[in-house]
Amino acid sequence: MTAADPMVDPLAEPVAATVASLMPRARAELTELVAFRSVADPAVFPRSECEAAAAWVADALRAEGFTDVALLDTPDGSQSVYGHLPGPAGAPTVLLYAHYDVQPPLDVAAWDSPPFELTERNGRWYGRGAADCKGGFIMHLLALRALKANGGVPVGVKVIVEGSEEQGTGGLERYVEEHPELLTADAIVIGDTGNFRAGLPTVTSTLRGMTMLRVQVDTLAGNLHSGQFGGAAPDALAALIRVLDSLRAEDGSTTVDGLAADAAWDGLQYDEEEFRRDARVLDGVGLIGSGTVADRLWARPAVTVIGIDCPPCVGATPSVQASARAQVSLRVPPGQDAAEATKLLTAHLQAHAPWGARVTVEQVGQGQPFQADVASPAYRAMGEALRAAYPGREMQAAGMGGSIPLCNTLAALYPEAEMLLIGLSEPEAQIHAVNESVSPDELERMSVAEALFLLHYARSRQD
Repeated sequence: MTAADPMVDPLAEPVAATVASLMPRARAELTELVAFRSVADPAVFPRSECEAAAAWVADALRAEGFTDVALLDTPDGSQSVYGHLPGPAGAPTVLLYAHYDVQPPLDVAAWDSPPFELTERNGRWYGRGAADCKGGFIMHLLALRALKANGGVPVGVKVIVEGSEEQGTGGLERYVEEHPELLTADAIVIGDTGNFRAGLPTVTSTLRGMTMLRVQVDTLAGNLHSGQFGGAAPDALAALIRVLDSLRAEDGSTTVDGLAADAAWDGLQYDEEEFRRDARVLDGVGLIGSGTVADRLWARPAVTVIGIDCPPCVGATPSVQASARAQVSLRVPPGQDAAEATKLLTAHLQAHAPWGARVTVEQVGQGQPFQADVASPAYRAMGEALRAAYPGREMQAAGMGGSIPLCNTLAALYPEAEMLLIGLSEPEAQIHAVNESVSPDELERMSVAEALFLLHYARSRQD
């Protein structure tokens, strides 16, 4: 890592040097944290894995001098970890957010190294959650340690580390709504996004919301022999395929009846060839949708079929299927209401079932989209911090196609608080996919940036 620019802040150089010296410890800690198989779904891994990860986070906060450290039992059955580090008298309070729960590893055989063993390869650290978002918690720790070593933390700090963000089940949101005093802060740093690309300092200005539905199609009382009944008996799997196909236009654009899908993104653009490389699109395969890549990712709704329950090819019998089920995710851009989008998607799924097939729709999760005020004082302070951590680079603002449902809850509860979104999930991190990784250089630079932001923000509140 290139040293921070000392012309931006006299503490930039010593903070950067401290973070650099702490990187071996950071790797060791991230190794321990990644080892917990903390998938917040008891059907995938036992709840004890999440509980162990939460306990590790709580112990780490206590070791840093946090008071009131608590494991919060949230309404969806998960645990979130809270801690408070008091600041100097009259100093503002900053809330730092991350989550310790992770996506399932998917096809373990497709990983080049075990998903829950942090492994260094080609200058990156591989492991599930390395970037999303266990690395985000380590980033917070590094920033605070660097400040302690260089005069102290100039603000009061609250930390909340969620246990079910990836599930979208809303446990922490409901808990905070019931305890609104818990996370009050002047500024909020969400450490769960990432730079537009490695080396380009980026804040996230918008998040798409989401709704998650399970749709089941039933046509028969039971499976039937395809030779004896096929050709006349209504096939539930075929009906489900028809329903799912109705969610896309010929060019692949999302088409949900009544849901607008033509907005444009006015901001940082995403070159199509760069996107093809980042997304690892196969040669000869086209992108889907219309408009710019940024339009499609950040300004428009996007539907994805994320799972189908039907017989696997291995062991399949020649049968007409009586029932079939799919899980459908719909990303909802700022300017649209996730609850209304849920109603429209539900109605669409029911309306497009062929042959009078019976359709049952169950809502699994939902979160509203989010839009930040990037002209606020906190963003100016972050711009100065990122300029120091990435010499010669100016802060950029980009959208993010993913969802962090807590953001809207916090914005509603604390409308005066400024909210910033940063993190480690740049495109090479391949979050949610096999071989997820984090760039240690990004971890180091973003930790420096967060530490300097806290310094600059504290000064801005004194002016």
